Amino acid sequence: MSERVKLNGREYRKPQQPTVIICVDGCDPEYLERGIPEDVFPTIGSFRRYGYLGVADAVVPTFTNPNNVSIVTGAPPAVHGIAGNYYLDRESGQEIMMTDESQMRSETILARMAQAGIQVATVTAKDKLRKLLGRNLEGICFSSECADTKVEALVGRGRPDMYSADLSLFVLDAGIALLERGMAQLLYLSLSDYVQHAHAPGAPEADAFNRAIDDRVRRFVELGAVVGLVADHGMNDKALPDGQPNVIFLEDELNRRFGSGTVRVICPITDPFVRHHGALGSFVRVYAQNAAQIPALMAASEEMPGVDLVLDAANAAQRFELPLDREGDFIVLGDANTAIGAAKGEHDLSGLAGHRLRSHGGVGEQRVPFILSRPLTPEYRDIAAARRLRNYDIFDFALNGVG
Repeated sequence: MSERVKLNGREYRKPQQPTVIICVDGCDPEYLERGIPEDVFPTIGSFRRYGYLGVADAVVPTFTNPNNVSIVTGAPPAVHGIAGNYYLDRESGQEIMMTDESQMRSETILARMAQAGIQVATVTAKDKLRKLLGRNLEGICFSSECADTKVEALVGRGRPDMYSADLSLFVLDAGIALLERGMAQLLYLSLSDYVQHAHAPGAPEADAFNRAIDDRVRRFVELGAVVGLVADHGMNDKALPDGQPNVIFLEDELNRRFGSGTVRVICPITDPFVRHHGALGSFVRVYAQNAAQIPALMAASEEMPGVDLVLDAANAAQRFELPLDREGDFIVLGDANTAIGAAKGEHDLSGLAGHRLRSHGGVGEQRVPFILSRPLTPEYRDIAAARRLRNYDIFDFALNGVG
């Protein structure tokens, strides 16, 4: 039997020792830049000397679903088809959550490894990802959000609240338990960004959470695992100096200027965890009732303060490697400090409960940590130095590129 599996033009060596890939949802590099000097990350910080600690680019839109699926397929959305958490089906006019594996157009590294005889496990904080990550996977796959009694027994405690730091720590503890029991050789663990949405780098709550992550990473290393850490997106403050959310309600604005019903705006950040962000991110898709108005609508959007980029469907698909058939008529991205919404009445911000709006979706949240617990081989050191790393390179580096 071959010692490698192939997918999307890459070859992946079967794990030579336990290998754990962790997607630290919403982990902006600033958490590490501030936390490492302050000893928040003693284990992860040591990888700068004993492994590899760098940065990579996530895929745009910088949302959970497209990036997690990119990571487990080793490819951009143009290949796997998942271009957001949410999209508009043009034929039916229905807004659809992209949680069904039938919407994926690629196999996963996890499934291919399991088919090749490797014990594989994937654990996710949010159940919305479980079906996507578990597509065709003959292995262990569950979420902490919907953990059953068997999972609770494995971890040794009850299922956490979905709006808690423990939702992510439960994922890591489940991974440790699986590794300790010899139940998995290759693990993919995807966390929640609850803490990052609520607490900026340096906040006591963020530091406590990050220390807890670092402690669990230390345990994986003690168990002999190669650990790779990456993120699906960064995170930025999107509030005004007085603390109010800094938002352009684009559907309201364009319909006010051009007439009621002129456009429909879809916010692909939308998911069941809206209390995090009120379904406000920095990337939206716009659908025009009249195609002839698209140039004028784009021009009007581009002129709005806080708008970073406006692209038609073809250019958006080309620049960000997105599936053209799932694009809107055009996309609008906010800058690092601006969120873009649809109609004001569609966004409930009461869940912020006094916190500043922190969110993601645009180019400003594209830079993410890219970390390995073991040193790179000379070949992969050269690769890392010579080209732009992507977050979906992490399986390649962890399986093929460490000494």
